[in-house]
Amino acid sequence: VQLQASGGGLVQPGRSLTLSCTASGSIHTINGMGWYRQDPGKRRELVAFATADGRINYAEFAEGRFTISRDKEKNMVTLQMDSLKPEDTNVYFCNAVIVPTGRFFATEYWGQGTLVTVSS
Repeated sequence: VQLQASGGGLVQPGRSLTLSCTASGSIHTINGMGWYRQDPGKRRELVAFATADGRINYAEFAEGRFTISRDKEKNMVTLQMDSLKPEDTNVYFCNAVIVPTGRFFATEYWGQGTLVTVSS
């Protein structure tokens, strides 16, 4: 199972950016997909996560500005980030909880980080 993330880059404050992540490989079930971010030297923190049954959790800083959505047919999760602030500058990681084909238990997977820089 692999997670491929895309969409990071440089954006001005107040503008928008969209991150996408697609899961591929021997997937039986995806229990949830989401995004975390991590500053160097700090703990990785939740940005937003969407479970298979439709529950969504947002970090406080993401509420009202970020929107997570899932395309279950494409095994994809998207994070629409609006009204970006310089403090949103970070490396963003795609995360998924997946039951691989032939397995009974879910495993947590991480995509490669994608850098988001918010600067004028």
